[in-house]
Amino acid sequence: MLYLYDLACDLRKRFQKHARMDDLKEAIELHCAALDLRLSGHPDRSSSLHELALSFSNRYDSQRAVADLEQAVILGRAAVELRLPGHPYRAASLCNLACDLRKRFQKHVRMYGLKEAIELHRAALELRPPGHPQRSLSLHGLARCLSDKYDSQWLVADLEEAITLGRAALELRLPGHPHRAVSLYNLASDLWGRFQRYARVCDLEEAIELHRAALELRLPGHHDRPVSLHELACCLSARYDSQGTVADLEEAVTIERAALEFYPPSHRKRASSLHDLARCLAKRFRRQPIAADLDEAIALEQGALQLLTPGDPSYDISRSCLMIYFQMKIDPEVASTFPRASDVRHSEDTQVVRGFVSEALKTMPTRLLHTYTGVLCNKDAQISHFMSSQQCSQLLSSWRGCPPDRRTKLIHTTISGYFKFVMFSHRWGESETLLRDIEGRSIYDMPSKDGLGKLQAF
Repeated sequence: MLYLYDLACDLRKRFQKHARMDDLKEAIELHCAALDLRLSGHPDRSSSLHELALSFSNRYDSQRAVADLEQAVILGRAAVELRLPGHPYRAASLCNLACDLRKRFQKHVRMYGLKEAIELHRAALELRPPGHPQRSLSLHGLARCLSDKYDSQWLVADLEEAITLGRAALELRLPGHPHRAVSLYNLASDLWGRFQRYARVCDLEEAIELHRAALELRLPGHHDRPVSLHELACCLSARYDSQGTVADLEEAVTIERAALEFYPPSHRKRASSLHDLARCLAKRFRRQPIAADLDEAIALEQGALQLLTPGDPSYDISRSCLMIYFQMKIDPEVASTFPRASDVRHSEDTQVVRGFVSEALKTMPTRLLHTYTGVLCNKDAQISHFMSSQQCSQLLSSWRGCPPDRRTKLIHTTISGYFKFVMFSHRWGESETLLRDIEGRSIYDMPSKDGLGKLQAF
């Protein structure tokens, strides 16, 4: 059985180097065979569980089959249960299980899974004190989970801790470290998120420096080069919006063009790349009305729309931008009198969110009792309450910092968290509250009696 286990580990290592799926498939088969021979109580059973979990997780990363991820989580839990406090490899199992739970959160947006991942990463970090060779891995993993939590719940403390941990991880990943570029990129992304919230120029300046450093390590041919190009362009475009430096806009256009070349027509990020390049060109047209820039912006936005589907938040944004560009083409004066880019974005985002709320309410009761005011609300009133809520403000303030492929989940999570309701089911007796009794009135201003008392107590 030792031969089976060792060969499986070597095959997984070769897969990591050459990405040959046949190697990973064989590794999984051999690990399963070794596990069957290492029954409950066998001293090496936890090693087989741990390595088999890693293999399933690797296959999920390559093929995105949810069954592989679920199997990795099950096996990872079993390994942790066997590697009790004091076990030399407990930290490794805690860390790997946490990573798989984060992947599951990214797939299904289950907050309880993310919270567990954070707890596991904290436990692993305690077992990896300063000087431990794997400490940077735990710092980085915990930072990413907290950043995800901030994206979902908008708690500033999570973002601040993510930045602190990200800095600590980067300090340990000195020049030459194989994962330095990842730490540079993720710290830059978190600083960009803080800039989106507070508009501190120092955060934007540092994010640009870090993205440049990451890009230098992600040479042409690197699989993460296009995302570094795109994020750097976004930061430069934002600095142009705040400072008006033409060189930033020119560089943003150049970098967005370079990023677009990495995304063929079938790539899921091509629509976003087309849209972002179009916006940069439209900004340049507003500054200096050269017809070719606007014509290209229109063509690019039309290309983005062809790749998107109605109902996708990115579709509504692209359509709004395209209408604006056509207005600019018909009446050149529109460009010079047009609102600031930030105002336009806010208006577009508000309309997209409003549309999602309207769709979500179609599956809910036509009237809901607003527990804060005690007033029965129809659909229009429900939408109005949400659009003026703190939750909506937080959603809109972080919208631009959210990756396009996560915006739909972000909106649905926020909406479902806000519109929670229950339906009472009980025998209807005499003097129960009727719709006409409370319509247009606050239940808290009415006498507490019969069924009305139940509503007030709720």
